[in-house]
Amino acid sequence: MYMDKIEKLKELITNANYIVFFGGAGVSTASGIKDFRSKDGLYNMKYDYPPETILSHTFFINKTDEFYKFYKDKLNCLDAKPNACHNYLTKLENDGKLKAIITQNIDGLHEKAKSKNIYELHGTIYKNYCMDCGKFFNANYVFESDGIPKCECGGIIKPDVVLYEEGLDDFTINESIKHLAKADLLIIAGTSLTVYPASGLINFYNGKDIVLINRDTTSFDNRASLLIQDDLNEVFKKLKELD
Repeated sequence: MYMDKIEKLKELITNANYIVFFGGAGVSTASGIKDFRSKDGLYNMKYDYPPETILSHTFFINKTDEFYKFYKDKLNCLDAKPNACHNYLTKLENDGKLKAIITQNIDGLHEKAKSKNIYELHGTIYKNYCMDCGKFFNANYVFESDGIPKCECGGIIKPDVVLYEEGLDDFTINESIKHLAKADLLIIAGTSLTVYPASGLINFYNGKDIVLINRDTTSFDNRASLLIQDDLNEVFKKLKELD
């Protein structure tokens, strides 16, 4: 039955002309990056403050030192490598099938895999800027700094990631909506579909088929024309074997 679903996914991909991929934290777990909501995820670890609080705009402003202790300890994924999912998506893009990757992840792994048309809804750890003068800094500068990373002008450097209480980038949202509206196949993978407004974007998809690949159940399962509840890295490994 499992391989029947992989073969069906392959058939849907073959017949599609405009694929959009919408991914969450589960896309990167095979690369050694923890997700947020699973039993081993960041939200189930014990800290002085809940991760949802630490990763908020208010906390960043008021307790910047505590924010960076958590950020440097738990969100440093500079050494992570793309996995089978990232690499297969790059192949689909190179084949002209995949038109857009819409990701909730901030780890930059799609870019490392050489994909090009990527929309990072929640930003990326690889871009950081001074809150005073606007100068940009790379991720190494931030993660290798002592304490709170500072600019030469004395300003505090902030990661270009969307924290709780902050809005999503308008350009990223609008471009994502444009691609979703044009797509004839939507592949959703590795996301609980509980983080809004990002997960609400999939409602702009008007195409026929939706593939949902996720280890756990979601509230969106009944809308999927193909539901695969398994480890998505293994799914994409099997998919590659059918090429």
